[in-house]
Amino acid sequence: MFEDVYKSKRVFITGHTGFKGSWLAFWLLLLGARVKGYALEPKTEKDHFVVAGINSQIESVIGDVGDLDSLKNEISNYKPEIVFHLAAQPLVRESYHNPVDTYQTNVMGTVNILEAIRMCDSVKSFVNVTTDKCYENVESTEGYPEAAPLGGYDPYSSSKACSEIVTSAYRRSFFNSKENTDVPLIATARAGNVIGGGDWSKDRIMTDAISSLLGNRPIEVRNPYAIRPWQHVLEPLSGYLLLASKAFHKGYNKYSGSWNFGPDPGKVFPVRTIVDKVVECWGSGRWHDTSKPNDLHEAKLLQLDITKAKKELKWEPSLEVEESVSMTVDWYRHLNEQKGNMREFSKSQIEGYCKKARTKMIEWAAV
Repeated sequence: MFEDVYKSKRVFITGHTGFKGSWLAFWLLLLGARVKGYALEPKTEKDHFVVAGINSQIESVIGDVGDLDSLKNEISNYKPEIVFHLAAQPLVRESYHNPVDTYQTNVMGTVNILEAIRMCDSVKSFVNVTTDKCYENVESTEGYPEAAPLGGYDPYSSSKACSEIVTSAYRRSFFNSKENTDVPLIATARAGNVIGGGDWSKDRIMTDAISSLLGNRPIEVRNPYAIRPWQHVLEPLSGYLLLASKAFHKGYNKYSGSWNFGPDPGKVFPVRTIVDKVVECWGSGRWHDTSKPNDLHEAKLLQLDITKAKKELKWEPSLEVEESVSMTVDWYRHLNEQKGNMREFSKSQIEGYCKKARTKMIEWAAV
């Protein structure tokens, strides 16, 4: 897969203890990479990072991306070839309560990781994972292409737009391929709402749904009619891995810049549809609307245009939303019923996903 680019490569991940980061680290291990992570402690003992036993398989450093000296030291000593930046304060509602911390982590954290790799000549590829919420959302019925204006109503969204601008400025100022052909690939990846096993962050619909179902409580749904580009976590991760791998191909500089990874056009759904599918997969449960007129602002409609990734990367989604929900519910059920090793179960889900991608003849999945 990915033309065996990752075999024996030194990969550095910020945010490896988080939901996306832990799945990325695990997948990289399966690809034969040597992985080092830099992040805060995992939030709970049920997080994917913990139950999948990832800590024992990689070099894990507990640290804050706000600490420039520490970050520079870890990167200079490890000399990674590939860097994925996922460390972030990732929640919209949390950003209203802690805006300073949100900007400190999401903006200055980006500055710090870019400064660290600027001082490290081993890096060939850098991918900054931001969000679909970095766009100035005008509630468009069309997906936002990468050239759409950046913005952000709330501190989280605007901090990620800032992270995009910082990355672009560093790319043009210090990693300019027009002035130096031997520069790293510097890219950003914008994905939508992801679901999958092992995410226990607050204000996430899957977390709320599973916690309520396990407690035999009705699922409280804040914004049942809000429409989002839902995907299983492995979908955007396949895009990140494909994007970073391009640094090891001739003419790789054309892959620097921003990239959207999301579902196909028309495959976006309201929150209530996702919750209905969760209840159906679980086999029981119900939900009720807890939206309030004066609640904190969250976008009602958001979708991405993935034409660029399809055309230039030959990337495309592999799963229907029903499959994404089913995989997610299966993971949580497996954990709850203590059916076996969560590492092996997570591995089986990655292998199943890759098999599905191969049946669709998606290039990155070829073996």
